[in-house]
Amino acid sequence: MAFKPQSDNEDAMSEINVTPLVDVMLVLVIILLVTAPLLTQSVHVALPKTAETTPDVKDPPLHLSLDERGLISFNKLPMADLAALASALREELAQNPEAAVHLYADQAVVYAKVAEVMATVQQAGITKIAFVTVAQ
Repeated sequence: MAFKPQSDNEDAMSEINVTPLVDVMLVLVIILLVTAPLLTQSVHVALPKTAETTPDVKDPPLHLSLDERGLISFNKLPMADLAALASALREELAQNPEAAVHLYADQAVVYAKVAEVMATVQQAGITKIAFVTVAQ
């Protein structure tokens, strides 16, 4: 039997040995199969029953709405323009420094109009704005 010395081999090895990679992947699959059932087990706890309570709301939020035509209503009163809205918001903020606004905007309203109203609310000094949507 004659062996060729390594230096005589001029061709570089062009194949990757995938056997160690396959071994590692099989070990990882086995670990996953063993640990997966352990993750789905849950501890059953009997939670105490309590009476339903209503949230403690000191001051109800201010209602600001935009209809499909872009008309603004503040607490169900129509506003002529953004300046009138700003003055009404400042009056409410003077009475309640923690005032929050719930914004009801029709889906047909152009976003630019909604952005203008939000900017007016922010310029009036109110930082708590919530969008109200309908769940389907």
